[in-house]
This record gives sequence, structure tokens and C-alpha cells, in this order.
Amino acid sequence: MTSRPALGKIGVWTAALKANSVPPEQVSEAAAELDELGYGTIWLGGNPSPDQAGHLLEATSRITIATGILSIWDHEAAYVAERHSALNAAHGGRFLLGLGVSHSALAGERYRRPYTAMKEYLTELDSAPAPVPAAQRVLAALGPKMLELSRDRAAGAHPYLVTPEHTAKARDILGKEAVLAPELKVVLDTDPERARATARSYLSHYLALPNYTNNFLRLGFEDEDFVDGGSDRLISAMFALGDAQTIRSRVEEFLAAGADHVALQVVTESPMTDLPRAQWRTLAETLPLDKS
Repeated sequence: MTSRPALGKIGVWTAALKANSVPPEQVSEAAAELDELGYGTIWLGGNPSPDQAGHLLEATSRITIATGILSIWDHEAAYVAERHSALNAAHGGRFLLGLGVSHSALAGERYRRPYTAMKEYLTELDSAPAPVPAAQRVLAALGPKMLELSRDRAAGAHPYLVTPEHTAKARDILGKEAVLAPELKVVLDTDPERARATARSYLSHYLALPNYTNNFLRLGFEDEDFVDGGSDRLISAMFALGDAQTIRSRVEEFLAAGADHVALQVVTESPMTDLPRAQWRTLAETLPLDKS
């Protein structure tokens, strides 16, 4: 790895900008506004294709566009490498490839030996006619082995649904040079009970996925924390709930723990389809963004 991707300190994680259920013109307008507000990176969630990332590249001029993440089971490495090269050539190197092994419940019978499969996929990217350099890819990594792979064969890691404590442990594994860009879910709501209800409704979907619950167990949570959408303790650890200043404080905890960048996912009643532009603006007024 010869250089780090340009992420900025704060980014936005969203699946709604995939444009599956939102009109393309609204997607373009929202992406352009995030660019203007000074966010460093848009992390396009929900297993996006390179072409969906390309739509955001076309709508923006400065901001990095990253897949957060592209599942290795659903996208052929040779095609991903070709599109990665073409998009970066057309858009000034602003496309960052975020890769992950997804989950057995989503990948089905294909989900075998995920760590080995990721290594093989990276080798395919290395040997493609237009290789994807290690400095232009990051891995969705939670456990030690995948974090080590992120350090050794990518620019770093993009962990999802984690805490500052996980960030500190990940930094120890990654070392000083690798990029560490965790995702953080936020609910901009000063009513604690309502904010927890919004968070719990969303978290419940993830509690059926062993990759996450196993990581929660490594972090010291117990099976009892996974009941009924998650305990208050789990909700408080995995979400930032409250006003923009409270969310800034949680971001600073991640940065102090060793994160280079924090990808904020604004959680609403329909976070996979909502474009929470008002919330993004509110956060931009409080967070340390590059508005130059």
C-alpha cells in the first residue's frame, strides 16, 4: 500500500442512494448536496454494484464514493476490476471499493469458507487485466483474521455495527498505517424512549445475523442482550441517540479510539429508503467537516 484513500474525517453511510426505490434525480440531488456540505465520503450500502456507485460519481465532483459493501458472492471480480478502473479514470480516482463476505442468510449455499473466499477474490482483483490496487480497496472486517487481511491486502477496514471499544482493538491489529473507517448508526431525536424504539426496530434485523451477534459476544455482550430487538445496553452501545452535539461526542469517541474516519448512518423509520437530507444538514453544522 503506497497511499491512503481520501476519506475525510466524516462520511455518510446510506443504502437509499442505490436508487432502487428512490427516483434517480433525487439520488443525484442528495449526493450533490452531501458533496457541497463537506462530507468526505458517501458509503453506498446494501450490496451496490459499481455502476450504482458510478451514478453518484457522476452527480458529484469532490467527495469519495465507496461501496459499503459490495458482496463478493454477487459480483464477479473481473467485472468489478474493469468497472473500478474505468470509473476511477473518469472521475479522478474518487471510487473506493469496499468488499465484504456478507452473511450466510443472504448468500445461501455459496457461503462457504468466507475468509478463504475473500483471499481468493482479492487475488482475482490483483491478477485482473486492470488490477484493483490494495490502496483502493477496504474490507468489511469484524474479527481478528479479517482485520489482519484488511491490513495485509487492502488499505484497511470498514467495520459495520461496532463500538469505540471494537475500534481500539481493531487499531491494535491494523497498526498505525492502515485505514480504519467504522460505521456508526445515529438517531437524531431528543426523546430517549422514541429514539430507542427507532433504533431497536432497525437493530432487530441484524440480531438474526451471526456475524454481528458473534462480534457482540466478543465485545462482552450476552445472549440476553439480543432479545426483543436488543437490550438498552446494546442499543446505547451501537447507536448514538440524541441531538447533533451528542452525536458529535460519540464520533469523537471513535476518533479517539483510533478511527481515521466515521461513516454515519442516519436511522429513521425507513432507513433503507429514506433520504434524511434535513438530518444530514443538521449534522453538517456540528461535525468537523471539510467545507473548503
